[in-house]
Amino acid sequence: MSPAAKPYRAPAWLPGGHAQTIWPLLIKPTPLKLRRERWTTPDGDFIDVDHLDAPPGAPVLVLFHGLEGSARSHYAISTARACRKAGWHFVLPHFRGCSGELNRQPRAYHSGDSAEIDWILRRLHHANQGRRLHAAGVSLGGNALLKWAGEQGEMAAELVTGVAAMCAPLDLAGCGHHLARGFNRLYTQHFLKTLKAVSAARLQRFPGLFDAVRMQQAINLYQFDDAITAPVHGFAGADDYWARASAKPWLASIRIPALAVNPKNDPFLPAHHLPSQAEVDTSVRLEQPAEGGHVGFVSGPFPGNLDWLPQRLLHFFQHETQ
Repeated sequence: MSPAAKPYRAPAWLPGGHAQTIWPLLIKPTPLKLRRERWTTPDGDFIDVDHLDAPPGAPVLVLFHGLEGSARSHYAISTARACRKAGWHFVLPHFRGCSGELNRQPRAYHSGDSAEIDWILRRLHHANQGRRLHAAGVSLGGNALLKWAGEQGEMAAELVTGVAAMCAPLDLAGCGHHLARGFNRLYTQHFLKTLKAVSAARLQRFPGLFDAVRMQQAINLYQFDDAITAPVHGFAGADDYWARASAKPWLASIRIPALAVNPKNDPFLPAHHLPSQAEVDTSVRLEQPAEGGHVGFVSGPFPGNLDWLPQRLLHFFQHETQ
């Protein structure tokens, strides 16, 4: 019998969803040296893919990062370190424009970018000589990955052993509107600072791509997505984008082992927007701990560590995808 996964419990010294979200930024581990590859996309753009190599035949864990994330995000570093200890090959594909260099095409990336997920997984599957991959995603990357799994249904098993998502914003409308309120506006301003800077650079390269005035005036994610993300990526507006890109409606169509971990105190997504087990396929395991924040999951005595998230991922793929 396989050992049971360790449930998440927040340390008593770090109470509350905001503290649990922000503290990991202050205890981020030292990044490992990763090998970078540049891949040309089917439409002539590029993405940068970082690898932590392991011996041939070792399990491969691919991790899709969150909004404006990268291989230097705290969850990526802690997962890479856990993979090194376990002897696994770790892969982090950067979404377009997230590796430190502006991408070539007008489009960027978005929460429902399942077509990009599909292309990346198929290329990794081929590079791995046809062996199936372990696929995980965090926040935005988790939403896009779960959406991909739902769209693929049984065919997803041809590429991956299963999928795991940590703090995916499964209901984008619920998430986006919640981030426009109260203290949560601090997170919104953090995202908008980088999103606007990259978008301004993209507009210089592609004049007329979107309305620069509307971009500068955007004070929340709804206004930004309505002015930029939606039209650039083929959506009618923010409402259309949030409805069509959310993973929640696709959870009933997943036919491979799937894990969705969503703390009930995540500042990004109120608990009442989380799905129940009745709303998802039997292959989907929902874990909704009382605490954890947004991709926080700090554990241990002060000052804490970030080991729980990567260990939960490794346990899922080692013991729960058979």
